[in-house]
Amino acid sequence: MDAPQRRRFAGWALFALAVVLFLLSLPLVIGGGYLLYLGGSPYFLLAGIAILFSAVLICRDSPWGVWLYVATVAVTFAWSLWEIAGKGWMPIWQVDLMARVGVLLALMIMALLLLPAMYRRLGRYPPASIRYLGVIVLAGFAAALGLLLLGTHTQTSGTTADVTNTSPTDTPDSTDWVAYGGTNSAQRFSPAAQITPANASQLEKAWEFNTGDEPHSDATPYAFQNTPLKVNGSIYVCTQSNQIFALDPSTGEQQWHFDPQVEREALEHVFSAACRSLAYYEASEEIDQCAHRILMGTMDGRLMALDAEEGTPCNDFGEQGTVDLYEHMDPQAPGYLSNTSGPTVVNDVVVVGHQVTDNQRRDGPSGAVRAYDAVTGERRWTWDSVWTTPDQQPDEGEVYPRGTPNVWSAISADEDLGLVYLPTGNSTNDQFGGDRQPAEDEFTSTLVAVDAQTGEVEWKFTTVIHDLWDYDLGAQPALIDYPTSDDARQAVVQATKYGQVFVFDRATGEPLSPVEERPVPQGTIEGDWTSEVQHFSPGMPSFGSLPGQPVEHLTGAHTWGATPVDHLYCRIQYQRMRYEGMFTPPTLDGGGMLQFPGILGGINWGSASFDDGRNLMIVNNNRMPSRVVLYPRDEADEMENIAPIGDQDASYIDQQAQPMRGAPVAAERGAWLSPIDMPCTAPPWGFISATDLNSGEIVWSRPLGTSVDQGPFGIPSRLKMTVGAPTSGGPVATRGGMTFIGATMDDYLRGFDSANGRMVWEQRLPAGGQATPMTYMHEGRQYVVIAAGGSFQAQTTLGDSVVAYALPE
Repeated sequence: MDAPQRRRFAGWALFALAVVLFLLSLPLVIGGGYLLYLGGSPYFLLAGIAILFSAVLICRDSPWGVWLYVATVAVTFAWSLWEIAGKGWMPIWQVDLMARVGVLLALMIMALLLLPAMYRRLGRYPPASIRYLGVIVLAGFAAALGLLLLGTHTQTSGTTADVTNTSPTDTPDSTDWVAYGGTNSAQRFSPAAQITPANASQLEKAWEFNTGDEPHSDATPYAFQNTPLKVNGSIYVCTQSNQIFALDPSTGEQQWHFDPQVEREALEHVFSAACRSLAYYEASEEIDQCAHRILMGTMDGRLMALDAEEGTPCNDFGEQGTVDLYEHMDPQAPGYLSNTSGPTVVNDVVVVGHQVTDNQRRDGPSGAVRAYDAVTGERRWTWDSVWTTPDQQPDEGEVYPRGTPNVWSAISADEDLGLVYLPTGNSTNDQFGGDRQPAEDEFTSTLVAVDAQTGEVEWKFTTVIHDLWDYDLGAQPALIDYPTSDDARQAVVQATKYGQVFVFDRATGEPLSPVEERPVPQGTIEGDWTSEVQHFSPGMPSFGSLPGQPVEHLTGAHTWGATPVDHLYCRIQYQRMRYEGMFTPPTLDGGGMLQFPGILGGINWGSASFDDGRNLMIVNNNRMPSRVVLYPRDEADEMENIAPIGDQDASYIDQQAQPMRGAPVAAERGAWLSPIDMPCTAPPWGFISATDLNSGEIVWSRPLGTSVDQGPFGIPSRLKMTVGAPTSGGPVATRGGMTFIGATMDDYLRGFDSANGRMVWEQRLPAGGQATPMTYMHEGRQYVVIAAGGSFQAQTTLGDSVVAYALPE
């Protein structure tokens, strides 16, 4: 290329740079001015003006344009560090900084590389001082970013603490996984000890099974969230459409398959098409058939019993192996009432709750929990917040009270005490409670201990009073021996979406860890009310945001974006939303309400794992705010796809907003995201932590998950940076000292040393691991198994795999 050509190329390159800077400056000037008007930071307006002047000067071949832009980037760098320091140098703060300056820095490098060409176009040779200054600036920024990347690496290794790693000396009698949480105690702990932190790096795939279960249409929100059971010589897997497979524990080969032929419409009307667990029952007395049974609740309202050895219906259970869960319920539409978490069997009784798709109508199906004889399927009792006669049922043609709090999560049980523990949700409209009956409020977001034989309430504790935030109890209650100053007490531990962990005496409900009432923000929409106080558990760590710390009060500095423009968008939204800290009530103001912790939690259905040998509670939690916007009824009725399920053919995921029919408002809600589908708050967005139950202190905590499978507009970044991803699913701990977890929005299963949080193994999965893994011993070999089929709601890779890992034979 000769000199004239080089000059022409340089001219076009400088013009292109000026155009890019000009286009970048416009939203910063306009949006920055609006942000300043709303009372936000002046940075964006000032930066936009400086970049605009830089663009004009560069277009006129003035080197001062480049240096003005370099100064703007330097100020941005300093301003970013100042804001990051102001919110406490959170884990992986370097990712926050890189996002704030990355785009500007890339353009600055381009400008400095073109600077000599600019001087040549002016017929001048750049002074030596200018050349050296450009090199110094580039080298300085490169060194700073190098140090930051090094810091990111060391930060993500996690915080360690000295916890005794007890070496197993006994051989467990059984390591079968016979219930969703391992046993009805739901500790998610296995006595298997073959795999340890010392040898876990050798884990390899032992077998993989593909179910072949795929969504019928784009309107079917599949989520393979199953935790398989392992009983005697079989693994039992339940798929998204309630198909059951029995597999060989050593090879994964199919032993039998049962397809209940769930209605297609039912799968399209649910929040997520999922079958988290099955239940296993072994008859306590000799019976004619099906002495060993697999029980399943389906998406279309059936409770089914199958022979565990053959996979055929148990004809003595209900009608030809099926009990109708729609009886006296009036489901109003296929799938509106469904069972996703599976039944629980205790002392010859099958207890089953159900999911009711959120925020559709006030007169939705009842939240009634029912118990049936495990052999005959005969109804034993019904518990409901309003239905006060558990041993009776409505007359022919009548239904249980409509719209009452349901139990959609997994139920735990103490066979010796004869109690089942019900974690309740909300009445059918989450964000409006002005029409709730006192009995509904009494049992909303409440842990309820019920007699397994009669359904009578023994004790209860309401976590969130008059819940307007959908902080229903998603985590399964866990039954553990809780250390106290006197002795270990039989306890039930209830984790919550708003990050509090409560501990009660199993038999009496007496708090074993302090419970406080604290004042919260007031004022909600006309016709509703808010409680002046809410319950907190200061004796246990909070998992509402950064583990072990009080929930952050978000400020404009917490906002974030992958580019300056979407960062500014999030900053404007923050200024427009109502936000007064935790428990800010919903509002009709146009900007909506910022909810933190978000609707996802905190701690959700993944629950906690308890290492009884080390007295550790291991839990993953989310740090993702939600945005909730309410629409007046008359405005909502004009919106598209706003009719509740049962009044239209569109699926739940098609609704522009959730109709909340019967309330004066409709609700649009979800994670607080920018226009490019990235979170509006800086990472980390998810953690895994271990708490010493003796002291109540966190002994280690680390961000969990990387950015490799996520990015702007849902396009995978392929950058494997630890950012702490939102999680869906939970951990399992073992006596061998390992904790295994999938759950993140990248497609990995990971293994951690339970004592110090050091990651010792990870394996790429064929699809998203939005399920809780399990582990078992079989013929002298320990296996770790996870359902890897992804989740529509989590936007992870969909698939149909069940994968087992083990040490080499």
